[in-house]
Amino acid sequence: MLAIGLMSGTSRDGIDAALIDTDGEGVSKGIAFHAMPYTPGFRLRLAEACQRAMAMEKPGFEPLIYAVEEELTELHVEAVTDLLARSGTTAQDVAVIGFHGHTVAHRPERRWTWQIGDGAALAGAFGIPVVGDLRSADVTAGGQGAPLLPVYHRALAHDLPKPVAILNLGGVANITAIGSAGEIIAFDTGMASALIDNWMQTHSDRDFDENGATAATGRIDEARLVEMLSDPWFAMAPPKSIDREAFTIEATRGLSLEDGAATLTAFSAAAVAKGMEHLPERPKHIYVAGGGRHNATLMEMLARYSGAQIRAVDELGWDGDALEAQGFAYMAVRHLKNLPISFPGTTGAPQPMGGGILFDPA
Repeated sequence: MLAIGLMSGTSRDGIDAALIDTDGEGVSKGIAFHAMPYTPGFRLRLAEACQRAMAMEKPGFEPLIYAVEEELTELHVEAVTDLLARSGTTAQDVAVIGFHGHTVAHRPERRWTWQIGDGAALAGAFGIPVVGDLRSADVTAGGQGAPLLPVYHRALAHDLPKPVAILNLGGVANITAIGSAGEIIAFDTGMASALIDNWMQTHSDRDFDENGATAATGRIDEARLVEMLSDPWFAMAPPKSIDREAFTIEATRGLSLEDGAATLTAFSAAAVAKGMEHLPERPKHIYVAGGGRHNATLMEMLARYSGAQIRAVDELGWDGDALEAQGFAYMAVRHLKNLPISFPGTTGAPQPMGGGILFDPA
């Protein structure tokens, strides 16, 4: 069936919208992809909503967060409209929309996670069933609620030699490791582009370090890097996940623009290497998806710290920009078929679990 997947990730740069043809089990066929950037003003409001949500004891009404949710939903309607137009597809052709929304706070240690976005409004706008709130059931059952993409990574990597790993570099980094016998271990490794973006936005007139050019001219502050990596979270065995707000750029205060970018880029790469210490089999090849794969300095540091062959997933014929959005379309179809989307080895769920709430336009 045709399914749309929507992703607003921890990088807070915009909405990824993908249209795929899938049965929710085997490999899917990508039909179309559209990335719609957020305006600078909305990015600031979204960041403020995340900070307020993380300061709350549990999800509840907060005027700014509610206003941002309404705006976010309207932007997702716009993104779907654009995707349908670009692909020449009508809403009647689409069976389901997988709507991730945007994570404003992720607190699995408190048994809650909070993704904003009005699934009912999105369903009503197009007359298409929407599957949203994909993480909560897992967290309520004691799982981490993240990462969720491993079920899609497993389908895509079916024919690849094992062991192998797929690394997603968004605002936060997560890895899916598939062992020789097909077993899956997945977890967040730490930050990816989040702190690098924060640094560039705070200390320059740029939103991100394009191609890692700024970091490439800087020097890594090894003492600060060691201190950042000494956080107890990195020693925790998976399954584990982390919120973007768990780390800040405070540790690099006082460094030059270039040295700060280099140190934070090394922090992201070295965290992946530390995460690999938790794997029973070290993969020789790591295939990288997400915006971070466009950062040549980060990719070079990943190879240096991990000792693995680092390749973009595009070399496999996958669309590294569309992968997350495609994954949520895939999960929406699995919801319709009552198939699990999270597993003990990926989120720490007590058993394979389905996820999501169906918003029926009828």
